[in-house]
Amino acid sequence: MSNPTQKIIPMLAYEDGIAALNWLCEVFGFKEVTRMTDDNGRLSHGEIAMGDSIVMLAEPTPDYQGPARHAQNYAIAAKWYGVPYVINGVLVYVDDVKQHYKQAKNGGATILSELEEGYPGTRYRAADLEGQRWMFMQEDSGSK
Repeated sequence: MSNPTQKIIPMLAYEDGIAALNWLCEVFGFKEVTRMTDDNGRLSHGEIAMGDSIVMLAEPTPDYQGPARHAQNYAIAAKWYGVPYVINGVLVYVDDVKQHYKQAKNGGATILSELEEGYPGTRYRAADLEGQRWMFMQEDSGSK
């Protein structure tokens, strides 16, 4: 593990872990820390970082379905993901949320909610290439 001082570490599964790792770095601005592949070239363990915090990624099995595919195949899951909120996901604090929003939108992220201002900070919600949900927030200076 790259950051033993972090007490809570999100762990996300992807159907195509390599594509997800690359996409998350390119579109959401993470930095790649670790990439381990198995004999078949699948991502067995990956780590991406923003600042001092990491998120772990992997491809659990060839049978795994990400949230987007799950919503395509099951009507009830489509209902769950029909709302713009982060149902299960990751909250990430960024320094410039407006710039981050533009980069994510231009990079092909599915924007679930436009920029919202107000307590506890300016934020937006997005889904990645496999439907995992993320909220990016810039803390308002008055909320500290």
